[in-house]
Amino acid sequence: MKYYDENIPDVEKDLETSLKTGLSNEEAKKRLEKYGENALASKKKRSMVARFFDQFKDFMIIVLIIAAIVSGIVAQEWTDAAIIMIVVLINALLGTFQEAKSEAAIDALKEMSTPSAHVRRNNVILEIPSTEIVPGDVVLLEAGDVIPADMRLTVAKSLKIEESALTGESVPVDKSSETLPDSEVALGDRINMAYANTSVTYGRGEGIVTATGMNTEVGKIATMLNNADETDTPLKRNLNQLGKTLTIMILAICAIVFIVGVLKANPAERNSTLMINMFLVAVSLAVAAIPEGLPAIVTIILALGTQTLAKHKAIVRKLPAVETLGATDIICSDKTGTLTQNQMTVEKVYYNGVVHSEDQEISEDNPALLSMILANDTQIEEGGRLLGDPTETALIQYAFDENIDVQELLQKDKRIQEVPFDSVRKLMSTVNKFGDKYYVAVKGAPDELLKRVTSVEINGQVSPITDEQKQDILAANKDMAQNALRVLGLAYKYVNKPYDDPTTDNVEQDLIFAGLVGMIDPERPEAKAAVAEAKRAGIRTVMITGDHQITAAAIASRLGILQESPDKNKAVITGAELDKLSDDYFIKHVSDYSVYARVSPENKVRIVKAWQANDKIVAMTGDGVNDAPSLKQADIGIGMGITGTEVSKGASDMVLADDNFATIVEAVKQGRKVFSNIQKAILYLMSCNVGEVLTVFMMTMLGWDILEPVQLLWINLVTDTLPAIALGVEPVEDGIMDRKPRGKKSNFFSGGVASSIIYQGILEGVLVLGAYQFGLHVGPHINNPQLQHGDALTMAFLTLGLIQLFHAFNSKYIHQSIFRKHTFSNKWFNGAILIAAVIMASVELPFMTKLFDVTELDPIQWLVILCAGVLMILIVELVKLVQRSMGKR
Repeated sequence: MKYYDENIPDVEKDLETSLKTGLSNEEAKKRLEKYGENALASKKKRSMVARFFDQFKDFMIIVLIIAAIVSGIVAQEWTDAAIIMIVVLINALLGTFQEAKSEAAIDALKEMSTPSAHVRRNNVILEIPSTEIVPGDVVLLEAGDVIPADMRLTVAKSLKIEESALTGESVPVDKSSETLPDSEVALGDRINMAYANTSVTYGRGEGIVTATGMNTEVGKIATMLNNADETDTPLKRNLNQLGKTLTIMILAICAIVFIVGVLKANPAERNSTLMINMFLVAVSLAVAAIPEGLPAIVTIILALGTQTLAKHKAIVRKLPAVETLGATDIICSDKTGTLTQNQMTVEKVYYNGVVHSEDQEISEDNPALLSMILANDTQIEEGGRLLGDPTETALIQYAFDENIDVQELLQKDKRIQEVPFDSVRKLMSTVNKFGDKYYVAVKGAPDELLKRVTSVEINGQVSPITDEQKQDILAANKDMAQNALRVLGLAYKYVNKPYDDPTTDNVEQDLIFAGLVGMIDPERPEAKAAVAEAKRAGIRTVMITGDHQITAAAIASRLGILQESPDKNKAVITGAELDKLSDDYFIKHVSDYSVYARVSPENKVRIVKAWQANDKIVAMTGDGVNDAPSLKQADIGIGMGITGTEVSKGASDMVLADDNFATIVEAVKQGRKVFSNIQKAILYLMSCNVGEVLTVFMMTMLGWDILEPVQLLWINLVTDTLPAIALGVEPVEDGIMDRKPRGKKSNFFSGGVASSIIYQGILEGVLVLGAYQFGLHVGPHINNPQLQHGDALTMAFLTLGLIQLFHAFNSKYIHQSIFRKHTFSNKWFNGAILIAAVIMASVELPFMTKLFDVTELDPIQWLVILCAGVLMILIVELVKLVQRSMGKR
């Protein structure tokens, strides 16, 4: 049941309890057996061994394991097999570790619960473990308490509860025991309810427990966390697709080589020996086609990306999240602290019948300024640090900014009496010594304040307030409120002596109106530019907040999330309105809404799922317990490092060290760079492997000498490691944030990469075969056919190795020309190519030639090899030029 719309006697009756005596011990014991302990349950955890073996279910990993087995047992390439298995094991260990860390969210949620609570049982106040609380218990609350269960408040004496863990809003909520008239009220507006894991910041209260354990609001969040869908990252989907593509390609190669080899043989030679030999050739080619180092290189690129993001204050908890960021279509962002500064700030002050901005000077003796300083409970610590309610600290900070010596003023005008704030009258008053008189300072809700005002001060002159002046004040109040400002009224009066009985009936009467002050949690200065940059990159920013609709819409408009248009208001929806929409309708119309206000945890998950149903990749930010389910549901969950709870961080893929929206946009840029660099590495590796396969395939088919296994292994070792890794640290390309998101259906072969792999691989193979043919006709051994064939094979071997290093430069830009000023800006790449070239050429050293079965080449033969490498660059550049010109047309 809801309980917030029920009278207290009805709640007592429904829960079969008594406010005066509480439950009996016997009844409490029965209910504990019926409802269970007041604790959060979690799903059964899998063992580390089970998690480890789950890592081997990935399709790409299965392909690699099969390749390792075939390579070792059939082709006898044990070194290749060992390398593949080492890569597979490292990947499995990393995946297991990341998965174990990601399950920390529920544990952190359980640790938040309070260890004990004060309850009334058998008309006696007892302190019991919170796990023993049952529905119907009467719980007593005081400042500093963590609320142990959901409850309907029956007593609220100046009670304020901080509910940011559930609503996301850091300003404490004034609580009341009054029955709410509506049956549908947003979580943040249920002022007569208190919820588990929130905390009392002020006052005291009592309440009847309405729900415990998994039936509480925080329990519902735990349930959603346990049941959240595990979404595959784009990286995982892409690697799976790559694995399937490779499998098809490998099977095709095996089949073609085997069939062609058998068919080319004379009918008399078609025996079992031929069949076995051709099978071994086919398998060797297939193994050569596997880029066994790719998973390791992808992991290295992702790890390097996490280091770069850490420098930008984005801490990545799960490696694939780095790449997922680059694919983001939608950023669902919390308002408070992420888009705004999470610090209430005075923006407008109304006095003398005029609205003044915060940067206009105000005199020290202005009664509006005096009232906001004196009727204020802010504690000023050494160094000027302010402690207290965010609204009140904003008023003191405003005085500081106006160069007012607040501490001296408080010392001079000491507080003598006070009438504390309560949620019914919505006012606070103090009586302060003021020379030979006493100054009564009052602040609170403008409409309540005006009921007690009889005069107004205009430019130092006090006169009876007129109805017209009251209407002007209310109009100014309305205008500020419509601009999302939180407005307080300010008033004062002088009395000759302190009150014998300082109550609202005598202190807060016959007041002089001093002014209004409007405050807001302003947007971060850099947030607007970040929203604009995201929009330029094709990424839509959606605001999801627990704050009120007017405040959310105003901040969204100021940030550019809401565009000025006649239909702007249609883009704002509350959680209550969202609950009335069917899933089908909402999925079809989710793009109509840019701002969600007063939302529940269920609403947030629903919003994320609706965008995902439209094939969008969603990033979700959050800092509270209420955000954890949606953070886990999103393609990438982004927790807040400063204000975030351990629960939200545990459910996140990435944590912002500065809680700044601009950091998310920078992280997207780095994520796009990571994807681009992985794509470059794949283009390089796969085109080189195609070149190797084509070379050996054609040599086999033409009956030429074939490169030996040790030579192919050496080429893979030299060219598939350092250059590919160096491509992973390429800097961000110019204009990368001017591109639209690549889309959920894109993969590593999208954007012309597949066609580039094919034509560049073929080109590489043709150039190597050409070098082999040149080798048969140039060099010092032209008259010795046996040595000449050795020279030709050596030229093919060195051309195949060195041409791949030349080709690494082509891979730096998939479509753009490499003839630009930034081509040599990556010092790691330059060093990697230089080292790899030296290692590759070292086979020509006298003591290495026998090991690799090569001959020593003369300058002419080396010139042929270098010309092949230069041709590789020039021909690819020519193709890119044609592609760009066709693209422009």
